Amino acid sequence: MTSPVAAKALRPVDLARRAGVSTQLVRNYEADGILPPSPRSDSGYRQYGPEHVQALLTYRALAPGFGAETATAIMRAVHNDDEALAYRLVDAAHAALHEQRRATDAASDALAALAAEYVDEQPVTGPSLLVGELAHRLGIRPSALRVWEAAGLLAPTREPGTKYRRYGPEEVRDARIIHMLRQGRYYFEQIKPVLDGLRRTGSTEALRTAIAERRAAHDRQTKAMLYGAALLHELITQADHPG
Repeated sequence: MTSPVAAKALRPVDLARRAGVSTQLVRNYEADGILPPSPRSDSGYRQYGPEHVQALLTYRALAPGFGAETATAIMRAVHNDDEALAYRLVDAAHAALHEQRRATDAASDALAALAAEYVDEQPVTGPSLLVGELAHRLGIRPSALRVWEAAGLLAPTREPGTKYRRYGPEEVRDARIIHMLRQGRYYFEQIKPVLDGLRRTGSTEALRTAIAERRAAHDRQTKAMLYGAALLHELITQADHPG
């Protein structure tokens, strides 16, 4: 995307003030291709114009919804006059968010079934598994189980003598819940109250809250994407019809 530089050139500090960022970040954005190249004055100073302000504000609007990496790729595509690529990147981001929503819905149903085991009067049964066996069953690395243990989410027993970790039926059930929540991109601090509530009283309130928060996060991301896309549309329109 090219556009004539305004008669009164803007300095990096002028762009920084418009976007509420540092001047170094403005320079970084230009180096990363987020801003179009800027001409230099005879003395070597950057000369920014309105198109740089618009590109900066567009990127800052895109990043919260699309993520910094995708937002950067979109801006580079626009500046390279590759609108088709920019549209594909936008579509891919929306499709990925849709899949996250579907995964959250699927996990919600599966978690509800697992959580019901906490209030079932029948004891949980099943084999006691070693760390490698449980990891294989969940399709994860054994190191993930050790990280969950270090975070206070799991507490396997130890075999006398060998000190190997042993996961009983209840720990296996908890590990399945943790795994599903992690797949849904829940943080440890969100998972812990879910397990605590289920273990203490069989309450699913924290689980319902966590799922609701995840769905609300999806909604916030969609809104951010819509806002960023509106500025992107304006940027592309200006590039197609300058002046």
